[in-house]
Amino acid sequence: MDEKSVVKNFPVVCVGGSAGGFDAYVRLLQNLPSDLGVAIVIVNHVRTVATNLHELLPKHTTMPVELIKERLDIQPNHVFVIPENRDLHILGDEFRLKPISKPWGWPNVITVFLRSLATNWDGQLIAVIVSGLDSDGADALCDIKEAGGIAIAQKPETAAQPDMPQSAIASGCIDFILSPGEIAKEIKRIANA
Repeated sequence: MDEKSVVKNFPVVCVGGSAGGFDAYVRLLQNLPSDLGVAIVIVNHVRTVATNLHELLPKHTTMPVELIKERLDIQPNHVFVIPENRDLHILGDEFRLKPISKPWGWPNVITVFLRSLATNWDGQLIAVIVSGLDSDGADALCDIKEAGGIAIAQKPETAAQPDMPQSAIASGCIDFILSPGEIAKEIKRIANA
């Protein structure tokens, strides 16, 4: 077995959200063990406002939390946060950052990253859509399913802004509709299967 197949033999969990997403990220991370063997990638769809999630989230998890930089290795038992004003891709076992492809209107950074994962990641894929405005991520959920992944939406009634979870559910490609605590339990179940 070569090194690349070892590196890519773990689940990647993309957690996409925006307005109201911070509460969901915290509740999710507080309920995940630090040695679960998954990489958590938080794709918060912000454009120009600098993110500070990589400074706030370490208070809620013992996993290392890193702001993604170009060519950063994706690793299990880490939380990775997308920087503002960038599209995120994955190539091999590294993150790649590109200028944001939709500079006006609602960003689609979650959709861009999920499509990159579906095309370029060999391990298990889990897409989670939590609180946020608009519909970012919904258009890529069927791509995740076609790649053998699992798609989860936050229960709209538990989301501060239910637009993104509702759009995800409307895609017809959601496997589970759960609260953030229940999402953590499902990720644990999938990772241990």
